This record gives sequence, structure tokens and C-alpha cells, in this order.
Amino acid sequence: MSDAAGHAHGHGHGHEVGQDADRRWLSITLALIVVFMAGEVLVGLVAQSLALLSDAAHMLTDAGSIILAIMAMRLAARPPPGGYTYGLKRVEILSAQANGLTLLLLAAWLAYEAIRRLIDPPPVAGALVLVTALVGVAVNIAATWCLSKANRSSLNIEGAFQHLLTDLYGFIATAIAGAVVLSTGFARADAIATLIVVALMTRAGVQLVRESGRIFLEAAPAGIDTRALGSRLAAHPDVVEVHDLHIWQITSGQPALSAHVLVQPGRDCHAVRTDLQALLAHDYAITHVTLQLDHPAPELFTITHADRADEKGHCADLPAPGAENNT
Repeated sequence: MSDAAGHAHGHGHGHEVGQDADRRWLSITLALIVVFMAGEVLVGLVAQSLALLSDAAHMLTDAGSIILAIMAMRLAARPPPGGYTYGLKRVEILSAQANGLTLLLLAAWLAYEAIRRLIDPPPVAGALVLVTALVGVAVNIAATWCLSKANRSSLNIEGAFQHLLTDLYGFIATAIAGAVVLSTGFARADAIATLIVVALMTRAGVQLVRESGRIFLEAAPAGIDTRALGSRLAAHPDVVEVHDLHIWQITSGQPALSAHVLVQPGRDCHAVRTDLQALLAHDYAITHVTLQLDHPAPELFTITHADRADEKGHCADLPAPGAENNT
């Protein structure tokens, strides 16, 4: 009893320390982004560069995504309030979806502005664009490195990381555009660089919306073949049938599974449950498992009196049908 309690306490403490480290790296990244973004907006207005302003707009969503990530981590760590039996863990997914939608909306606006500037390009200060973009590359490399130290298995943190990575590519495109404007006077290069940033923003936004949508729609985690998993459970020598199989994600990195399993008459239900749980944990990293184990109805098998006695001996202490086992 004391060993189990100590293990649980140690695990919770380690998880808390990990979250504190994640919040620290997120805060450092946020500070880098906000300071540079403020300067970039000023330079973008002076240089009349839509590419710089689009990068700044994207950095604004970066900052927003990190702020939401920090808030979501704090909320998700709280004990389950009231009827929220899973706690507030899906706040993280709400945040990720908001980030994706924001990226898509900004991409649409910037695409419109870029096309307008392709038709009627204003004069652009190429030197300012080039220098600012190169500084932006350095800042984004530093910010991306900081964020890579956090736990990227979280969809929220991964979303913020993808924001920064997209921004890094955008700054490289903007730096190239600034060099072209400076060396050739081709002002439309600024709008072309903006369209490259728009494409990157759209790709990242669609990915975030799609992945968060899968979790909200209770889809199985990406990479898990539900048919193959169900077949492996049913292939256990003591299992007759597996049905009502459901696999979903509570939040990033927390898959869950429930199923109704029919066990061969006379076989030990407890041993079967242990085997199936071990398989799910080892091969699929699914540890939040609810298995209802029963023997088939009498009409499905001819069961002798001795078989029934053996069955009762094995499963007399099983909960009634419908009861669940959570791990």
C-alpha cells in the first residue's frame, strides 16, 4: 500500500516538474517573439513591406498560441471540477483548434493583400526588409530551439512549434525577397514572399484544425489501425469475441479504449483481462482501458455442470455485467 502510494506521488511530482519546465521554455520563447514582433511591425510600416507585416502577423499568432498553451497547461493540471470527470484536459485541444483557425483567417487576408500588391506594387525598402528578415531568422532559430525543449507530444505545444517553424521558413523567403528588391528593384518580390508565407500558414492551419477535429470527433489516434487492434484482441486463445470496441483520445498523448470481451467458458477472466491490458500497454501505449469481460450466453455453447462449476470458481468475484475496469 505504501509502495503504491509512494510511486503515485513520485509520478505526480515528476509530471508537475515536467510541466514547470515546459512553462519556463514557453515563457522564454514568448519573450523573444514579443520583443522582436514589436520592432518588426515598426520596420514593416516604414519599409512598406507586406512580407514583414505578414511575418509579424504570423508571429502574433505564435505569441497567442504560446499564451494559450500556458493557460491550457494550467487548466489541464487542475483536479476534475464538478461533472468534468476527465478534468479540463481538452482545453489544450480547444486552444490548438483556435490557433489553426486563426492561421487560416490570417492567411486569407494576407493572400488578398499580396495579390493586390502584385497588381499595383508600392515601393519597398529592400535593405530594411533584408536586415530585419535576417534578424528574424536568428530570433526564430533561438525561439524554435527553446520550444523544442518542451514536451512536443502535446498537440498544443506541437502547434506552437509548427507556428515557429513556419515563421522561420517565412523569414527566409522574406530575406530572399529583400535581397531581390535591393539588388534589382523588383518590388513584386515582396508580395511573392508574402504568398509563400501564406502557403506555409495555410498548411500549418489545416493540419492543426484536422488533428484537433479528430480528437473532438472521438476518432482513433492516428497510426492505430482499429481493425488490426481488434483482431489481435480477439486472437487471444481464451477469447471468443470482441465487440463494442471504442478507441479515442482524451487529449494529446492520452488514448483510451473500451470493449466488451467474451471469454471461453471455464477460462479465467482475470487472467485474460491482464493479458489484454499488457498487450494494449506494450504494443499500443494505451493504458486507460475499460474492459467488460463476460462468458458467452448459454445458448452459444453447450456447457456441462462441471464447466459451470469451474466458471463460477474462476469468475465468482467478477463484477456484474456492465461493470468497468479502469487502469
